[in-house]
Amino acid sequence: MPAANASALASATDSETAPALNAENASRSLRRGLVSLAILVALAGGLILAVPGLHGVAHTLAHMQLGWIAAAIALEILSCLGYVLAFLQVFETAPLRFGGRVALTELAFGTAVSLGGAGSVAVGAWLLIERGAPPARVAERSVVLFLVTSAVNVITMTVVGLALFLGILPGPDNPLLSAVPAAVGIAVLAFFFALPRLSEIAAARRAPGRIQRLLETTAESVRDTRDLLLKPDWRIVGAFAYLWCDIAVLAVCFAATGHSPPLAAIVLAYQIGYLSNLIPIPGGIGVLDGSMIGMLVLYGVAATPAAAATLVYHAIALWIPAMWGTAAFLILRRTRHQPLTLRPSLAERRRLRADRRSRPDRDG
Repeated sequence: MPAANASALASATDSETAPALNAENASRSLRRGLVSLAILVALAGGLILAVPGLHGVAHTLAHMQLGWIAAAIALEILSCLGYVLAFLQVFETAPLRFGGRVALTELAFGTAVSLGGAGSVAVGAWLLIERGAPPARVAERSVVLFLVTSAVNVITMTVVGLALFLGILPGPDNPLLSAVPAAVGIAVLAFFFALPRLSEIAAARRAPGRIQRLLETTAESVRDTRDLLLKPDWRIVGAFAYLWCDIAVLAVCFAATGHSPPLAAIVLAYQIGYLSNLIPIPGGIGVLDGSMIGMLVLYGVAATPAAAATLVYHAIALWIPAMWGTAAFLILRRTRHQPLTLRPSLAERRRLRADRRSRPDRDG
């Protein structure tokens, strides 16, 4: 949940920079990303078959149980649907089909193009602005979406790290492998809750201008994110399903190999390993796999099943959102001239229901 990424996202989606994105550049980037992804996957597969030391991994891959692989694919689809629900919670007035397609497009760009989380959300912001949404409002809500999904990651790492440290969850006994992730998570969450006040203090010391607007937007976005996380709303399930179902894909891939490491080891290795996605390589091919396998081994998982499960997980986590999101993007380009009818917000829908219930009493 880095504030720098959120601030960069707000800047990248404001009215002054949004026009830099266009359909031709976006389509070209996605096309190149998919091609690069296919080439890198082919090279990785060839490496597994060619290097003698990796024959054990190839043997494990060949004997993985197909029923578990099918379950992993289903869980990845649920993860994508979780992100769609999270998107529709943040952009709650967006039409359902249109909002779902924008969310899936973000997933495709996030996996196939070297954009990272903030960059893929910026693509979705461009699609909204292209359809006439106010750039300032889109920028603010895009930051909220990025922060909500990042906050779920930090909360999960903190809770699992504490549970492992306290012995609630089984896993390695080394306190550094549990206490450090938990401490980092607590520090990030504390900074997150203090950020609105810090941003407002910094904005008050600035002369009116772009930096001051950015600081004020950051404070507003963080407060909106906090409200989404803390106020009762069943739709927050989407943000948690987006992460937890994806982690479950990795756990199920381990089950397909016949090995089941402790859940805490899988969750923490997954989250720490994903930090390598900051390196701009399409799909994180090679980099993400290596870092995640390394973290799993550090958490006590045998290297061969760790490598096999990670490779299958990564293939599923890449191609399901990449293909589904690419199809959604193509539909959005074909229907870009169709008018949109915004939905009423949740508060407006509640007021309408309350009015309908009270109307018979008033009529009577």
